[in-house]
Amino acid sequence: MKVSVKIPIRQYWLLLRRYLRPQWRPVLLLALLLFGQIGLQLVTPQILRLFIDTALGSANQTTLTNVAILFLAAGLAGQLLAIIVTYLSQIVAWTATNSLRLDLILHCLQLDQSFHKQHSPGELIERVDGDVNSLSNFFSQLVVHVAGNALLLAGILVLLFWEDWRVGFVLSLFTIAALAILIRVRSATVAPWVKVRQVQAEFYGFLGEKLSGLEDIRANGAKGYVMLRFYHFLRRWFPLFRRAWVAALSLRMSTIGLIAVGNALALALGAYLWQVEGATVGSVYLIFHYTNLLYTPLNQLRNELTDLQQAEASIGRIQTLFNRQSILKDGSGPPLPSGPLSVTFQDVSFRYDQEETVLRHIRLSLEPGRVLGLLGRTGSGKTTLARLLLRLYDAVEGEINLSGRPVSETPLHNLRQRVSLVTQEVQLFQATVRDNVTFFNPAVPDAQVTAVLQELGLSTWLAGLPHGLDTILASGNSGLSAGQAQLLALARVFLTDPGLVILDEASSRLDPATEQLMEQALNKLLHGRTAIIIAHRLGTVQRADDILILEDGRVLEHGPRQQLAADQASHFYRLLQTGLEEVLA
Repeated sequence: MKVSVKIPIRQYWLLLRRYLRPQWRPVLLLALLLFGQIGLQLVTPQILRLFIDTALGSANQTTLTNVAILFLAAGLAGQLLAIIVTYLSQIVAWTATNSLRLDLILHCLQLDQSFHKQHSPGELIERVDGDVNSLSNFFSQLVVHVAGNALLLAGILVLLFWEDWRVGFVLSLFTIAALAILIRVRSATVAPWVKVRQVQAEFYGFLGEKLSGLEDIRANGAKGYVMLRFYHFLRRWFPLFRRAWVAALSLRMSTIGLIAVGNALALALGAYLWQVEGATVGSVYLIFHYTNLLYTPLNQLRNELTDLQQAEASIGRIQTLFNRQSILKDGSGPPLPSGPLSVTFQDVSFRYDQEETVLRHIRLSLEPGRVLGLLGRTGSGKTTLARLLLRLYDAVEGEINLSGRPVSETPLHNLRQRVSLVTQEVQLFQATVRDNVTFFNPAVPDAQVTAVLQELGLSTWLAGLPHGLDTILASGNSGLSAGQAQLLALARVFLTDPGLVILDEASSRLDPATEQLMEQALNKLLHGRTAIIIAHRLGTVQRADDILILEDGRVLEHGPRQQLAADQASHFYRLLQTGLEEVLA
């Protein structure tokens, strides 16, 4: 498949302006220092020419010593400028790329769930880190170096014209031809790097997915399959990477060949002028040195073109990510009221992308402060209903209201403060207990966090931690029981004080003793709040005021729990007689 990438100059400019404008002072200083380096590179050969002609003439020792000292001073100044330029360029690059990473992460967090369903975490890591890394030199030196090297080329050619117009004319033609060849070779090297970046993204997505499921892979003897997939990725990756570097090497070899031609021209011109017109040895050296100096800007331009060909692919992929907009539009209506929220589904239907419809014409009304037990077989649409309430997706048809206000018109930030979801899979981060409970909100006082943990029965656990709230928890719930992780999840809900709590089979994996502690915590959590409990177990729905049973995405039965439990003709009554665990599994 042919891959073509054409990034408009305007897009380069917008990216540079956005991330370099806040650093205009160090960027300006960097530009001035680079131009100072250029000046020294142009002056140093003149000092050497003066030394050669003076040494071959009748100058005294003092004059030669002074010229030598001047040459050494220029060399030391050039090295000092190089160190400062490197230091500044790294600061500029890190600041710009870190700002770009932050913007990309924020953008990914704002995208809807369907986007994250289509892209693996490993692929997004490659976008946020790998592609941005390739832009480091683009931000720190690319524009300044291209401009600086172009100025150095112009300065060299002007000085060569000053020495002899014929030398300047011949070497100017050579420089134009060299640049044209380099640009032509460079244009053929972009497509291979696009393919390399693509297969890298796919590989890291595969790697992240398999590392996260390492326990299941080992337990089910799937190591052979994983290694085979790994081998196939490497088989795809290597020829693409080789082709890209061969293309880059062709650019490098073209530069070396052109410099050899340039040196040959300089030697021929210098010899001719010395023999025919009596040019000094110093002038011949100057012509050769300036011609050889052309290697520096051409080589730098070649490096910048190589970086640009990689940056071009990365910029295109980053821009594609930025251009991807969430299909969920943030609501502009008023925030939800305080206190328990009412819930209304008005003829709601939903399907994932082009998949079969998951929910069909759901009608539901739940009064504030009441608890709804949501039952149904696996795949009946229970979790999807919860996702719609959080607006992880939007309904395809119908309308969902909270306290009479459409969720589509509610600001997303406010909606997800007033509606909380607790699942059986609790995600803990490698961070302190405080940060895990408050979700990294420093505004929550320690006393409030401690009080919530004590109220949930975790005071003994907290007292046993080596550093209390500052104890670092491992990611992936390592070191915690399922019950402790669930109670920490409930602590998060207590601190946000929502008006609607959704429990998605939150206690389905707990042992009886831990479940009793969990039940006590739930009694406190649900007091004064509206709740939806998705359950498989009979004990979990005993606290429900109402029951809703889904089957194949439709409402099979809905009504007050006690009334349905007493009605022998109801489906809920038959579930109670049979046992929820058996019927709903």
